[in-house]
Formats: sequence, structure tokens, C-alpha cells
Amino acid sequence: MTTAAAHAAPSTGNRALAHPDRSEIRLEAVLHALSDPMRLAVVREMASAQGNDSPGLSCSHFALPVTKSTSTHHFRVLRESGVIEQVYRGTAKLNGLRRADLDALFPGLLDSVLSAADRQAERLGEDEGPQTS
Repeated sequence: MTTAAAHAAPSTGNRALAHPDRSEIRLEAVLHALSDPMRLAVVREMASAQGNDSPGLSCSHFALPVTKSTSTHHFRVLRESGVIEQVYRGTAKLNGLRRADLDALFPGLLDSVLSAADRQAERLGEDEGPQTS
């Protein structure tokens, strides 16, 4: 998914979701979004999937060990910080990393964070991200 497509694509009814423009993305908001272990796990999974030319993952793809309302909160924080974009496709909400925007604004940040998270997971013997269905 591209950021331009998320901003310009017609939505189904009034189901368009607000995303910050590239110029509105702030480093402190991105770092805050990535500071939560659950959100970081979601971003790691998205980064892995997008490396395989995935058009985006639905929220239901992630089997997060939290309530639905907490899961919704995590996705909203990621979207409102500019880390991900969310678009409706039918009844599904697809999620994709705004990698191009993040790399343009903060070169190397996302790759560094993801690499550090991978090293930490390996060091601690943790899984490679959230359980998926």
C-alpha cells in the first residue's frame, strides 16, 4: 500500500481513516508508538509481510493476546503516529507500514529498531512477533 493511495483512494461511505500527512509525522510520536512491546511486535510482523509484497494485513490477521478494544487502541496509536496506514477494503481494514514516509523522514530508524527488536527477541528466546492466524 502506498501512502498516496491511502490518502487519495475513495472510501466506502464515511469509513475513511485519518492519517497524518508526511509533514506532520513527529519523531517522538513514532518512538512512542514503537515503545510498546505489542505495537512493536505488530510492526515487526508487518515489516516481514511487506517484504513479501503483501498488499497489507487485516487486523484479524493478528491474534494479539489482548482484548479487541486494546488491539484497536494499539492500531490507532500506530496509525495516528504515522507508523502505519489503514484502509478499508470491503469489510476488512488493511494495515501497512508507511516505510517510505518513515525512511524519508528518519533514514535508517525503522530498520535499526526492527533489527534491534530481532536481536532482542533472539537473545531472550522469544517468538518472531505476535501469533498470527
